[in-house]
Amino acid sequence: MTKRALIIGVSGQDGAYLSHLLLHKGYEIHGTSRDIERADLSRLDQLGVRDSIRLHSANLIEYRSILEVLRATEPDEIYNLSAQSSVALSFEQPIETLNSIVTATLQLLEAIRLVGGKPRLYNSSSSEMYGSTEGGGRANEDMPFRPRSPYGVSKAAAHWLVESYRKSYGIYACSGILFNHESPLRPERFVTRKIVRSAVDIARGGKRRLRLGNLDVVRDWGWAPDYVDGMWRMLQQDTARDFVLATGEPFSLREFTEAAFAQLDLDWERYVDFDSQLLRPYDVQCTVGDPSRANTELRWCATTKGSQLLRKLVKAEIARCEAAERNEGQSIESLF
Repeated sequence: MTKRALIIGVSGQDGAYLSHLLLHKGYEIHGTSRDIERADLSRLDQLGVRDSIRLHSANLIEYRSILEVLRATEPDEIYNLSAQSSVALSFEQPIETLNSIVTATLQLLEAIRLVGGKPRLYNSSSSEMYGSTEGGGRANEDMPFRPRSPYGVSKAAAHWLVESYRKSYGIYACSGILFNHESPLRPERFVTRKIVRSAVDIARGGKRRLRLGNLDVVRDWGWAPDYVDGMWRMLQQDTARDFVLATGEPFSLREFTEAAFAQLDLDWERYVDFDSQLLRPYDVQCTVGDPSRANTELRWCATTKGSQLLRKLVKAEIARCEAAERNEGQSIESLF
């Protein structure tokens, strides 16, 4: 029988790539956004999947809203990808961040408990829950959480709610602890897209300067389509369990910037300025993941990282600029 998936937050980067993956696996896809009539569905358009998804409005802050969509769709699998997703923005909007993550996750868990039918739930956790892994090696599923941002605190609280409901009520619910995963679908407020966009603009004779904050931070950057495959694999296991998804390779923001500009034969130091206003109040210096459990139990590994990741991001940004000049929409399905 055809499986039915409900993707909560279908219009974001991960929701779009997950839709693409599940459609190719033969799923019937239902997707939600807070107000589907006003949602930005351009990412679904870029992957050519919008017309294949049944779209619904659902606000996880409102219990009745999520209960109604669960009853209407009767999903076999639920992917909770909806929330405020910017660490930097969480310092400016901590209350909204907490509500969009913690309250929303609790409402969803309660709705699942009430409707029955035993749908399987994937919850999106974050590497930000660990805080800095500097000096402590790569973070695995057993490392304690020490979050340093309202976003990280909120994700940690939601993570423990999922575990509590799994153990207390027998719900099949698991969390993917995802480290940074990038793609051409990232909004421009994310630093990776900002760097790649600026490098391409400079190479094409446009913008001449790029302002960045702490270049010494170290992250574990992967390719978003790899990570949604990991999400799906988690829900195919006999027993619900949490997994870290990461490349396992450290990459500083300085190295990322240098590599992005090098793809375009540019010396990044000629174009980048330090801006203290871009420093976070309480930054995570280093965060790198250990995907050993996922490698072994899910047969999952990150296939695109480092210079290969940068090549894809730069290629997509160039294509986006060229399409804009022609006043055309840009499809990025060819990048898979």
